[in-house]
Amino acid sequence: MPARRSRLAATEVAGELAAALAALRTELEVPTAFPPEAVAEAKAAARVVTVAGLPDLRDIEFLTIDPEGSTDLDQAVHLERTASGAVLHYAIADVPAFVAPGGALDAETRRRGQTLYAPDGRVPLHPEVLSEGAASLLPGLDRRAFVWRFVLDEGARPIETTLTRAVVRSRTQWSYPAAQRAIDDGTAPPTLAAMPWFGRERAERERERGGASLNVPEMVIVPDAGGYRLERTEGVPLEDWNADVSLLTGMAAAEIMLRGGVGILRTMPPAPPADVERFRAQTVALGLPWRAEGAYGDYLRSLDRSPAAMAVREFAAGLFRGAAYAPFDGEPPAETVQSAIGAPYAHTTAPLRRLVDRWVLVICDALANGHAVPEWARSSLGDLPAIMGRTSQLASRLDAGALDRVEAAVLSTRAGEIFDGVVLAARGDGALVQLVDPPVEAKVPGLDAAAGATVRLRLLGTDISAGSVLFAEA
Repeated sequence: MPARRSRLAATEVAGELAAALAALRTELEVPTAFPPEAVAEAKAAARVVTVAGLPDLRDIEFLTIDPEGSTDLDQAVHLERTASGAVLHYAIADVPAFVAPGGALDAETRRRGQTLYAPDGRVPLHPEVLSEGAASLLPGLDRRAFVWRFVLDEGARPIETTLTRAVVRSRTQWSYPAAQRAIDDGTAPPTLAAMPWFGRERAERERERGGASLNVPEMVIVPDAGGYRLERTEGVPLEDWNADVSLLTGMAAAEIMLRGGVGILRTMPPAPPADVERFRAQTVALGLPWRAEGAYGDYLRSLDRSPAAMAVREFAAGLFRGAAYAPFDGEPPAETVQSAIGAPYAHTTAPLRRLVDRWVLVICDALANGHAVPEWARSSLGDLPAIMGRTSQLASRLDAGALDRVEAAVLSTRAGEIFDGVVLAARGDGALVQLVDPPVEAKVPGLDAAAGATVRLRLLGTDISAGSVLFAEA
């Protein structure tokens, strides 16, 4: 009954929710249509940019793995097991070929910074003629790509890395659920069949580096019967294994740029010792102690899905702070490591959706192949941290604001009902609580309960336009 009522609530208030989401976009000054000059440049590039003269890698049986319904396909992968390990090819969309430095499209993408996602539609970084057309690695079509080639040993460690600008042709577009089913039932093509080995070995390499993945279930807003419903999902294992391909490539890009003395890294400092000790004390209080002899990453990987573990993850997220972009030309930055990964790292695998990746790709291509780094990329490196910081903040505010409004809509007809929840953490004069169903997080003023405790709450009311819900202890 609760799931049905959640769907009905979203349907009945669809008009009010649509207005609230539109108002949120206006309030945040979310970009709307592309300027005509930028669209004209994109259309011209889609017509005139060709694959002529590029190395031909169309015989490699690439495939793409993305969320259901994706059309902006940045990456295609081919993984082949060998007697001594594997050979991994990773094709990344050649977006730089379509964006003229200094042009109207370049200026607009610098204004946007990244693709934004909202329940009522995404706001793309590039016009759809490129992001869902000429630059996207769609199956069965010849496409330009930066192709990373890694020779891997039996532990999936790269022992040889090359980067080639080439023409590729993806064979099949897989969704995560369909690809995971094929792996599980033994019908997967060789690339997918090799992914469990790759993911297992890369997880072990992360453990050796001292990295720590915080695998928190994702909240998903799903269109449903004219409205939306909320789902909290942990995804499928393939999502982590596919992410490991991107992480490996980002680490390789960082190594190339550090060796070449120019580039931009994605960094994050280690947590301050005092914060680590506070976190350790909190794990003891929650009955899931992180023991001194255990590595942080190993501890996080050992957590189950109990209420106490949910609270531990909420506290752990506070240690993953301070991520930044660090450009350099000459001396490397003082901080080069992304501490959650446990190695230097760079964003390079999503150029259709993230601006900085365009710079990293052309710089790595130049350095790896003995060419001069393009002056436009070198001279504008210092602009990127501010652009990415500003647009990442916008993306976060849009995500949070949209989720708040959808949550209020889903609960809008359920005032007076009692809900079960788990306390995640204290918040000011109350507590942050995760409801069991629907999967809503809410700040409950005046609630005095320890993290990890189960509680019962009464819904007092909602305001869709403000994105607010009000609970009190039942």
